[in-house]
Amino acid sequence: MTAPDHRRITDLGTLKAISHPLRMRLYRALFVARTATASQLADQVDEAVSLVSYHLRKLADHGLIEEAETQSADGRERWWQPSSYGFSIRDEDVRGTPELVAASDALGRAINDQRTTLLERFLDERLTWSAEWRSASVSAEWLPRLTAPELAALGEELQAVLTKYDQKARAAEAAGDTEGRENVAVHLHGFPYRS
Repeated sequence: MTAPDHRRITDLGTLKAISHPLRMRLYRALFVARTATASQLADQVDEAVSLVSYHLRKLADHGLIEEAETQSADGRERWWQPSSYGFSIRDEDVRGTPELVAASDALGRAINDQRTTLLERFLDERLTWSAEWRSASVSAEWLPRLTAPELAALGEELQAVLTKYDQKARAAEAAGDTEGRENVAVHLHGFPYRS
């Protein structure tokens, strides 16, 4: 990963590229793995290596992933990594352009579908996890009455807390502290609604 910050997506081509459901799954799998080959990712998403290679090249064409240092003696293997620490799409970058709004909405729905699938899988497999993991898992909902600036500030604070824990975990893992570590999904949604 060459850049520690989020990549801010503002163009239609990149939005369309990442909105593809398989590309989003590949991006998520690569983000979790940190580095991987097409064949490793193909095993994870249960798709042909040639198809996965094609979609990885499309993600790379839009700067979402990049080649990584080879992690094995086989020089024929192409290793990939995310090019940034995630990405973001902001309303102010898409509003006023119907094509960008539609692509942003499609991406939001694709991401939500994959998040829902992850949560449903955990619920289905819940009893296969240890009591410690079941107790540590979090499911909560808050319904505060906030202003738009308060919601924005809340989002920034929550992102800072999650970034702190993720960076701490990545540093520990890089130092060899892998005992008891599992991939953890934390999904936050904060949006206005009318009852």
